[in-house]
Amino acid sequence: MRVNFTVNGRQQEADDVWEGESLLYVLRERMGLPGSKNACEQGECGSCTVRLDGAPVCSCLVAAGQAEGREVVTVEGLADYARHRDDAHPGTGCAAGTCGTSLDAAQRWQARPTGGQSAEAAELSPVQQAFIDAGAVQCGFCTPGLLVAADELLETQPFPSDQDIREALSGNLCRCTGYEKILDAVRLAAARQAEAVR
Repeated sequence: MRVNFTVNGRQQEADDVWEGESLLYVLRERMGLPGSKNACEQGECGSCTVRLDGAPVCSCLVAAGQAEGREVVTVEGLADYARHRDDAHPGTGCAAGTCGTSLDAAQRWQARPTGGQSAEAAELSPVQQAFIDAGAVQCGFCTPGLLVAADELLETQPFPSDQDIREALSGNLCRCTGYEKILDAVRLAAARQAEAVR
C-alpha cells in the first residue's frame, strides 16, 4: 500500500508498505530518518517516540497505515518544529503539511557548527540545548524519545511541576542514568522558556 502523511512539516509518500509494517520501520528504513531508535519493539522503552498529530507515541506500535493523512514529527525535525512553532504559532503548533523540515534536510541533520559558530552554538531546539547543558545525554539511545516527549510536555504545559515531568517521561526508559539529569534538563528548558516569555 501507499502511505501519504506529513513528516516534519512536509508531505511525504511511502510506497510498497506492507500491512504489518510499523511507522518506526518506515521512518528509519524507507525515509532514512534513524533518530527514532528501534529497541524493544514492544512500546516499553520509549526510544522510538515520535509525535503523531502532536501526541507522543511509540512508533514501533503504530502501523504505518495508521499514519495515513496524519502529521509526524521526529527528533530530526524537532529544532525546526520548535523554532517555527515559537515564531509563527506561539502556543499552538503548526497545521498539518503547512511548514517544517524537508525530508532531505532531516536526513542530513546533524548538530554541528553553522556559519563559523562553535559546536555549542549550533542551532538546536530549547529542549535539545537543555539536555546538553544539564549533562542529560549519556549513550544517547534513549535521548531522541526523551526529547520528543519533553518537547510535547513543554508545549502543552509551559510550567510543569516535577510530577508533570515524571509523568510525561514515564514511558521512556534510560539504561545509563538515575534520571536526575534528565529531570534537570526539562526543568532548565522550562525555566528558559519562561524567561523568554517575559
